[in-house]
Amino acid sequence: MSTQVAEVLKQYPDAGRDKLIPILQDIQELDGFLSREAVLEVSSHLNLPASKIFGVATFYNQFTFEPQGKFHIQVCRGTACHVKGSATVLEHLERETGCQSGKTSSDGLFSIEVVACIGACGLAPVISINGEFYAGMTAEKVQSVVAEYRGKAGE
Repeated sequence: MSTQVAEVLKQYPDAGRDKLIPILQDIQELDGFLSREAVLEVSSHLNLPASKIFGVATFYNQFTFEPQGKFHIQVCRGTACHVKGSATVLEHLERETGCQSGKTSSDGLFSIEVVACIGACGLAPVISINGEFYAGMTAEKVQSVVAEYRGKAGE
């Protein structure tokens, strides 16, 4: 058993299925994602089938089963962003970072996630990197922002 997962589960000694989401949130907070092993450990602790846990975790966008990059990029694909060219922004991000949406780059620096709406429609098209927003994105801005973060990785 992973020591981090064990530490989380210790905080929920007699937990039932009502504690599933808080447990998954705590594990993801520590590990950055939900590993297959972590899901199996939670399954054993809560006496729930792993398939039920995967079902719950895949229902909610907050959970991920892949390690995230050092710089996690969210690309808004809401209506305003779509109309203003977020599909092109996404294509350029994938090209510049070397990773596809839903994946992490081989160097571990970047991960890209497409989201339905960031809630910054007036800034469309918009992306967020580790919570920092970039508005009015264009192909040129993508190149500049990715280069900026590559520089930060080298510091």
